[in-house]
Amino acid sequence: MSLAIVWFRRDLRLADNPALTEALANYDQVLPVYIQPAAAAPWDAGAASNWWLHYALDDLRQALGGRLLLRLGPALETLQDLITETGAEAVYWNRLYEPAAIARDTEIKQTLRDARVTTASANASLLFEPWSVANKQGLPFRVFTPFWKSLLNTGLPDRPLPAPDLAGRLVDPAGFAQVSLDGLELLPAIAWDHGLATAWQPSREAALARLDEFLATNLRRYDEGRDLPGEDWVSRLSPYLHFGQLGPREIVAATPEGEPGGAAFLREIGWREFAHYQLYHFPHTSDAPMDVRFDGFPWREADDELHAWQQGQTGIPMVDAGMRELWETGWMHNRVRMIVASFLTKNLLLPWQEGARWFWDTLVDADLASNSLGWQWTAGSGADAAPYFRVFNPVLQGQKFDKRGDYVRRWVPEINNLPDKYLHQPWEAPADVLAAAGVRLGEDYPAPICDLKASRQRALAVWDQLKKR
Repeated sequence: MSLAIVWFRRDLRLADNPALTEALANYDQVLPVYIQPAAAAPWDAGAASNWWLHYALDDLRQALGGRLLLRLGPALETLQDLITETGAEAVYWNRLYEPAAIARDTEIKQTLRDARVTTASANASLLFEPWSVANKQGLPFRVFTPFWKSLLNTGLPDRPLPAPDLAGRLVDPAGFAQVSLDGLELLPAIAWDHGLATAWQPSREAALARLDEFLATNLRRYDEGRDLPGEDWVSRLSPYLHFGQLGPREIVAATPEGEPGGAAFLREIGWREFAHYQLYHFPHTSDAPMDVRFDGFPWREADDELHAWQQGQTGIPMVDAGMRELWETGWMHNRVRMIVASFLTKNLLLPWQEGARWFWDTLVDADLASNSLGWQWTAGSGADAAPYFRVFNPVLQGQKFDKRGDYVRRWVPEINNLPDKYLHQPWEAPADVLAAAGVRLGEDYPAPICDLKASRQRALAVWDQLKKR
């Protein structure tokens, strides 16, 4: 009987999985395989992402009836070993679009084809291939709105593949060497993950349930809700999308665009698409600015301020709430992501790369494309970026989008008893108000590590110098 290997990566689902579907269409049996790299490489998954991956792999293994072979090692050598051991005639996988993944997959495809092994890759994670979209000059789009209009004019794909019938088609991996799921060492050695386990269920079933619940209850208020961190009105589907437990075509097919909130929600799927598109065409932007004027930007070095930001101890409640939510749950509301990123890069003048690395390690939805685009957008150095002189004022942002203080009070309980008037700026509260609330700045809660007005002026002065180059 003919046999093909299906190499799972970040496509951890059975439905709308073209590599799996095509392998089953062309071969009698398939061997599902997941390979965890043994050696460290730049932009390997961070700790929070690895936590999610552990449980997502367990969920996929259950969906496959336990027939998922786990290996640890270099991808090419591991696949070559498996081909020898199993007699497989082909290897199928779904594409990844990060620079290192493209280089690796290109080498694997060429090496295996030279050895007369059939290889085939497909698109499971994007609506469109990045190379298939261009502006009127045939060049990559650098601005989101015309990019998204181009996709809408083409028509969003909304016919996901059904889950294939696997009865009698999967090879039992028991006869081959493999490692256990725990042997992949994805979970933390020290159990800091209680908050993640409380906040998330990394399963396909949970992804579908979350999508259904969001569309039924909160889609209609998404236009407003996407800016209100104190409300649970956003989809929270990003980690499921990142690991491929849910595909973008499935979301498009399920979302009624004509309903209130539908177009805005699909536009956010478009931003994810744009992020992958940008990283594909400008691969250096994971580490370096797209705007070359930022190559020599005079970023500061201030480890104490960076640490305070990471730990949610800046003395700026809206910033601290976001950073604490991130540490506890592995996720942060998008509005707050922009606020904390602006504070780091503009008020503190610390490099966006430091923020990107911290997010990379602590987000369960850490995605190189989206993370890079988001940080460069806020810093002012990326594609379609916010102007550098746009500095998010965390006090005004809190007063506008967390009016009742529900979000800040949840994550910064030290200042729970402050009146709404002073909740987002406790340093402005009179001494008797602070005393009545049981707040001692510098003791119960930090004094601000910077003056928001003065630090904004400092950032604008640096920008003025940059413009003159």
